[in-house]
Amino acid sequence: MLTPEEKAREADPRAESPAARSLRAEQAKAQAADNLEEGLEDTFPASDPVSATSSTTSGAPKH
Repeated sequence: MLTPEEKAREADPRAESPAARSLRAEQAKAQAADNLEEGLEDTFPASDPVSATSSTTSGAPKH
């Protein structure tokens, strides 16, 4: 069931107050930031830089 504000917004999107539009925009930004953060956390191991050190040992090869 829609609230009276939601019904008015569906009938005429301009009926939404500037404060409500601002709040909705802030919520959308926060959601986008949360989605980005979650995506970065989910791919974190893949985003690690390549190691600059070598894991081989120095010296002549053993026969």
